[in-house]
Amino acid sequence: MNSETLKYNEQQEPRHKAVCDLLAQEIDRCLPEAENKIWHTHPVWFLEGNPTVGYSKQKPGIRLMFWSGADFEEPGLDVVGKKFKDASVFYNDVSEINVVDLKRWLEKSKEIQWDYKNITRRKGRLERLK
Repeated sequence: MNSETLKYNEQQEPRHKAVCDLLAQEIDRCLPEAENKIWHTHPVWFLEGNPTVGYSKQKPGIRLMFWSGADFEEPGLDVVGKKFKDASVFYNDVSEINVVDLKRWLEKSKEIQWDYKNITRRKGRLERLK
């Protein structure tokens, strides 16, 4: 895991730090091939240069976001917009995280991907990779 991700987690209040630590640990375990870095000020994991999963501190709590999560067809993930294919869930305490669901979502993040890496080159149009 990237040292900047550890630093990000350390900066959170204790209950949110615990959420971030668990998320980072499970993401690293389930996506060992992913590159982790701070991107747009928060931790993100990339598969072959494509943003796949990340989390950030927001007003409602820690937002876990899957860039292609709208196509996971998972009731636990909220899809907000129609333009992009992201879906997310908010956590305020580590007890809210269902690790079985999280692992399933992470597996789906490898199988279902939209090409965000080239979205600028394609003038905002997304194409399905997998």
